[in-house]
Amino acid sequence: MSLGWWLRDTLEMVRRNLLHIRRTPELLLDVTVQPVMFVVLFRFVFGGAIQIAGDSYVNYLMAGIFVQTVAFAGVYTGVLLANDLKNGMIDRFRSLPMSQASVLTGRTMTDLLRAMLAVAVMWGIGSLVGFSPQGGVGGALSAVGIMLAFGFALSWLGVAMGAWVRTPEALQGLIFTTIFPLTFASSAFVPTDTMPDWLRVFAENQPMTRVINAVRDLILGGSGGPDLVPALAWSFGALFVFFPLAVWLYRRRISR
Repeated sequence: MSLGWWLRDTLEMVRRNLLHIRRTPELLLDVTVQPVMFVVLFRFVFGGAIQIAGDSYVNYLMAGIFVQTVAFAGVYTGVLLANDLKNGMIDRFRSLPMSQASVLTGRTMTDLLRAMLAVAVMWGIGSLVGFSPQGGVGGALSAVGIMLAFGFALSWLGVAMGAWVRTPEALQGLIFTTIFPLTFASSAFVPTDTMPDWLRVFAENQPMTRVINAVRDLILGGSGGPDLVPALAWSFGALFVFFPLAVWLYRRRISR
């Protein structure tokens, strides 16, 4: 199939996924209501107890909430793919004269749009509770670009997990146990220098912390700082690994 055919089919799959969301709007809860809850709870419940040197807690917090939400939204791609596999929708797609690769690219592109919605919602809510970015328009746009690149890479991890795990229910538990510890054992909500030495070493060098620090530096200072290159390396490295793995697992799953 030609590149043009694949692009047209990908756009058609994105349209199909968006229609599904319009008919089932609760699919947007994880990128609308959930991040708002995290912002409000951490801002007003923990914000008074956690002191950040040189800045307010809400300014420190928002980068962590941004990256956490985009990460969960990206990996959640696998749940929707697993549902299509379970319900027989993928078998219907296989019977059509279409690019089968567009099933995966359409799904990941749709979740990139969901991540963009999440960032917009959180930025608005953050502004209402005291978030004041100081990195300018360039810093903000660069931060959003890094977040979306990281989320897009993780969406291919989600595809791989969705093609590997047999049921959507099992996959949701796997996502939680994979992403949740990485989020909290990072610089998302507290500085890593407050952690025990054995945990701090891990927290400071894992991908979530690198991306969060780069996003925070861009939003608040306009520069990515020392974590910018590692954040990009983790994002593109994850894409390089998970993209072919996801395609291979998906082809193996549908060929059974």
